[in-house]
Amino acid sequence: MSDTNPESKTSIQVIERMMRLLDALVDHTDPVSLKELSQSTDLHPSTVHRILNDMVLYRLVDRSNPGTYRLGMRLLELGNLVKARLSVREAAMPPMRELHRQTGQTVNLSVRQGDEIVYIECAYSERSGMQVVRAIGGRAPLHLTSVGKLFLAADEASRVRAYATRTGLSGHMQNSITDLSKLERELSFVRQQSCARDNEELELGVRCIAAGIYDDTGRLVAGLSLSAPADRLQDAWLKQLSHTALEISKLLGYHPEQAADGNQHQHAYR
Repeated sequence: MSDTNPESKTSIQVIERMMRLLDALVDHTDPVSLKELSQSTDLHPSTVHRILNDMVLYRLVDRSNPGTYRLGMRLLELGNLVKARLSVREAAMPPMRELHRQTGQTVNLSVRQGDEIVYIECAYSERSGMQVVRAIGGRAPLHLTSVGKLFLAADEASRVRAYATRTGLSGHMQNSITDLSKLERELSFVRQQSCARDNEELELGVRCIAAGIYDDTGRLVAGLSLSAPADRLQDAWLKQLSHTALEISKLLGYHPEQAADGNQHQHAYR
């Protein structure tokens, strides 16, 4: 059945016109006048003006001088985010597969998105027996996951408190951290050690360990975690996990000496 909703059609039309304006701005290195954009997109000047105003509001377009426009900084921010995630995944997959081969357990790659981590890749094999497999695209709260603790540990104390206020530190397992003072103690320990643990805090019968992945500026951009049935997780895997995370970080241009210089290379351990 076709969609005859007028509002739906109007929304699609606005998006289509917005994309035409973005494409037109891409073709110019210098700021472009409203008149030029109207001519190159075959859109009425009043329509162009209205859409550009909205795009300026959301920083998709910058208004240079009165009446001239260029691509906005928000597009650069979004592009860098996409680039970082794609490059992390590309760099991580071969080492992840090797770590899975060594341990026989699922290896996950996760990034932070707001108050959650998002699983963006995993390495596992159906022939490896009992494993804990996370769905790619799945999400989980920061404070209940090993990778999430890495990101919280890299935050300032005020941001951790704000996170606790927003989320209420909800958790349904016996080991879930639902108290701010306990979380702060955990994160204090996190900053002194080299990896993070989820001890059946998110899911009963599942334990995880994680190490951070850093980019060429020393910024924490992702986490590498190993998930296993609670009775199968081996502390001996910590060294292999940390080595693999560092290997991926180096592929992204990270230099270990940055950690000593800027104290940026923070992990969590429990």
